[in-house]
This record gives sequence, structure tokens and C-alpha cells, in this order.
Amino acid sequence: MNPELPTYCKNCGEITEDLFCAHCGQRSSVSKVTFSETFHDLTENLFANSAPLPLTFRQLAKNPGLLLREYLNGKRKKYYRPISFFILSTLVYLFIRWVIDFDDYVELPLGGDKVKIDSELIAHAREYMFQNIKSLAFILVFTMAIFMKLFFRKRYTLAEYLAVSFYLNGFYSLLATLNLFFIKYINPKIQFLAMLVMCAYFVYVMVSFFQNQRYKVGLKSFLIYWLAYATYVFLAIFISYLIVMFEQT
Repeated sequence: MNPELPTYCKNCGEITEDLFCAHCGQRSSVSKVTFSETFHDLTENLFANSAPLPLTFRQLAKNPGLLLREYLNGKRKKYYRPISFFILSTLVYLFIRWVIDFDDYVELPLGGDKVKIDSELIAHAREYMFQNIKSLAFILVFTMAIFMKLFFRKRYTLAEYLAVSFYLNGFYSLLATLNLFFIKYINPKIQFLAMLVMCAYFVYVMVSFFQNQRYKVGLKSFLIYWLAYATYVFLAIFISYLIVMFEQT
């Protein structure tokens, strides 16, 4: 690279001659999203007042594809960091669930009768799963990122898809939070409403994100969502079962 050429900030476009942009404060050396950068915000300004949370939420609701492209292309300071957004959304979900005393137990209809699993071990595994849903929710983040990489492997790196997944699952947590009120106070039979709405939202985001081959991207996105969710459910139940089984031995 020619050292005499000016360096432009990827966030605001201003010329910068230092480690940080004098106009907006973003680092001058921003490049591709990496695993270390994605998790760095766990220890740095997780809930900083200056973090642009309202803009991030508004863009995820109105134009998520633009947000994802801008963030991956270097506009990191403009938006709330993906892992921070995911953790904050998850905490909101857990807090609201605790406030309204929500019970996740679902009875499954089969042949007109309701089937209840009365195995003590399975019951304890279920209890463990819901008590630790905050930790287990990370599984869906990773399964979604992995399947995005498998289906769209040439577009972005796994670390970049992980950042995308943190944003989308953070938004999913907010949808699930709203769904708690519908289930508890309006209709308890719509347990899976948030999951179905999120599927439609995920397809919309991917089409908006890639901006080409809309039908092909939409079909792939539909498959990615359900494969990622099915894998997440299986792993969450399996891990909970193993933990409870070892605790009882």
C-alpha cells in the first residue's frame, strides 16, 4: 500500500491519519469481522450510553439487510455490537418471563389425548433446560451461523455469519418476549407464533442482505432456519439430559 495515499474511515468516510478517526472515533484499522472482535465487546462497554441501540433496533426492524452490509463493511461504531445486542435482548426476555411468572410447559396432543412425559430424568432435564435457557440460547446462534456458512459459503466468513446470527437471534429474543404476553394473557395455544414469525423474518433478512437471486436465497434461507432450529432443539435437549444424568449419578 502506498503510504502517501490518504486513509479513509470506513464508518464516516473522513480522512484519518491516526489510529482512531478524529471525526467519529472509530479505529482506522477496521477490516473483516473476526471471532476476537465479535466477543471483545463482552468486556468493553457492553451497555455504554453512547452505544447506538435505538438505531440498531430500528434498522433491524425496517432495513436489516442494510445494517448487516454496513456493519460487515466496516461501520462498526454506527451500530450496537451484535453480541451485546443479543445478550441485552436475552436478559430482557428472561426478566419479563420472571415478572409475569411464565411457564414454558407444553402439553402435546396425540389422538385426542394429552401426552405427558412423566419420566423423572426427562422432567429434570426439561427443568434444567429452561432454567439455563440464557446459556443454551447460544447454541442457536452457532447452528444458524454454521448453516448460513454451509449454504452461502462463498459470500462471507464463518465469523461474519456469526455476527449476523447474533443480531438476528437478538431480534428473535425480542419477538419471543412479546409472544410471552400473547401466550399468557390472550391464547396459550400460540406457543410457536414467535418461531413462525422469526422464520418469515429470517427469510426477509437474507433476501434483503444478499439482494440478488431472491427466490433462490429465500428457499435456502427457509431451509437454513429450520435446520438450524431443529439442530438447536436436539442439542439443547441432549446437553440438558447429559448434565442432569451425570448430576444424578
